[in-house]
Amino acid sequence: MSTQPDLLYSEEEEALRAAVRDLLADHCDAPGVIARTESDAPHDLAAWKALTDGMGLAGLLVPEAQGGQGATHREVAVVLEELGRAVAPVPYLSSAVVATEALLECGDEELLGRLASGRTVGVLAVGLHRAPGTAFSAVRLQDGALHGELAGIADAVAADVLLVPAEDGGLYAVDASDATVTPQASLDLTRPLATVTLGGARARRLGAAEPAVRRALRAGAGLLASEQLGLADWALTETVRYLKERKQFNRPVGGFQALKHRLAQLWLETVNLRAAARNAADALATGEDVKVAVAVAQAYAAPVAVHAAEEALQLHAGIGMTWEHPIHLYLKRAKADSIAYGSAGAHRSAVAELVGLQAP
Repeated sequence: MSTQPDLLYSEEEEALRAAVRDLLADHCDAPGVIARTESDAPHDLAAWKALTDGMGLAGLLVPEAQGGQGATHREVAVVLEELGRAVAPVPYLSSAVVATEALLECGDEELLGRLASGRTVGVLAVGLHRAPGTAFSAVRLQDGALHGELAGIADAVAADVLLVPAEDGGLYAVDASDATVTPQASLDLTRPLATVTLGGARARRLGAAEPAVRRALRAGAGLLASEQLGLADWALTETVRYLKERKQFNRPVGGFQALKHRLAQLWLETVNLRAAARNAADALATGEDVKVAVAVAQAYAAPVAVHAAEEALQLHAGIGMTWEHPIHLYLKRAKADSIAYGSAGAHRSAVAELVGLQAP
């Protein structure tokens, strides 16, 4: 018998939020993130170490018996909200969610423990644009070694271990030092993409690729909505704050009715996104109606996050157009997220199929 989803935050989840927000305030201030995007090292490894070594957040989805925290997707969703709010350049979604879910499906305890500690960053070598349940690229297995090329792999430049699907149907662990990782031009400078080339890389079979990738991408899509929620909420909050301070014709800009209407609409969209994202996180945690909850969340999240970032850019006027202001990071992340783990259109089609709604 299904139960009603709990969309509210528990006291523990709010305490976790406060701790993560404080940590990110110290490590991921806007000038620092912008400066890092201009460097050769886009990932903030100091912030990653603080999140993992200091708080144990890389192991939230891993059972305690395997070296993790034994928490649920609800706690991970809270972390991702705060990471989205700070556009934090850390491989949390890639390693602590997507790669970890793949390993949980395969049951590889040794590698799971390494990822849970945060000392090893794992990345699933499937293009960021792949939606759950859709076909994905695989490489050739010959004499126990892998040969081929995979493109659009998020956070591969930060990976220690790559989880690579092969044409024999297996998922293989490859040491990143045995692969050639070539950065690609990425719109989102805080979550860089790369091409992974394998030329006879040594590999260890973990399990079957198809169920592992399907589970990993579904969790990634569902929890990405929480990152998009954090991003949208930041855009709304900062825009309201700015419009209260900015004056024109000797009155606050936020007092003009046309702008009030735009902000009210954005607030409504953000509140609805919170419900959809929380529902997806709760469904992943309980196993209730997961496919529908994830598809609904992603069908709604992408347009809202993009709209929130676009409104923030426009309503900040001239200052929003500068490189020094972080809004461009949020807009680029929102646009990149809008095709990550499937576009909104792909998820709307999935919802229609899941509930038996025929196209006209």
